[in-house]
Amino acid sequence: MDPLFILSGFIVGFVVGMTGVGGGSLMTPILVLGFGIKPAIAVGTDLLYAAMTKSGGVFVHHKHGNIQWRIVSLLATGSIPASLLAVMYLKHLDTKGVNYDHVIMTTLSVALILTAVFLLLRSSIKSFSRHEKFDFLKIIHRRYRKHITIFAGALIGLLVTISSVGAGVIGAAFLFFLYPELKTIKIAATDLAHAVPITAIAGLGHAHIGTVDYILLISLLIGSLPGIYLGSHFGTALPEKVMRPLLATLLLLIGVKLAI
Repeated sequence: MDPLFILSGFIVGFVVGMTGVGGGSLMTPILVLGFGIKPAIAVGTDLLYAAMTKSGGVFVHHKHGNIQWRIVSLLATGSIPASLLAVMYLKHLDTKGVNYDHVIMTTLSVALILTAVFLLLRSSIKSFSRHEKFDFLKIIHRRYRKHITIFAGALIGLLVTISSVGAGVIGAAFLFFLYPELKTIKIAATDLAHAVPITAIAGLGHAHIGTVDYILLISLLIGSLPGIYLGSHFGTALPEKVMRPLLATLLLLIGVKLAI
């Protein structure tokens, strides 16, 4: 096992524990840009890594009654079929011998830029949606919320399967817009509860294709578990208004670099 991979897992785990931002937003770019790992391998490995590291949080949130399982089921109605279709598409390209790295890199750059934007605008999105100053918001919340939730799930399923990014900040942004009456902790818990099965399904799909490095996966887990624990305790000492713009700027720069 490469100690640098363990260290990378620790650093990403620490940041995830401190900020709550999905690890895929950081881990996949680190593996691709920092270690030169093939994009498909980086995505596939990171998906299983995310599913394993997030599963404990779901248990805790369920115990405290924070998860809105009806919303999770709506998101999954869109995300699971979308994820399976994306896996089939990647499998088709792989069978044909087509190099689909450019598809992953393009999707990853878009997902990172969206993550950065939503991370900065999260509070504004919730405030805008909660006050329903415009009639179209009332219509969305009363008539089409269920349909848009399913659509959001489908979009997240595609992004996550191809780039490993989207089940965290992007998913939460949709929930803040669609369900402004929910407390932030319930939004975060519901988003997390949806992230675990979709990253697991997408990760297993990549494993079927053969784009998972299990030694790398174990190395990342060894580093990330203590990192998440320490980060979750250290994060209380840092104001969110400082961490959020710094992290958003970093993700935006990485997304632009990948796009270029």
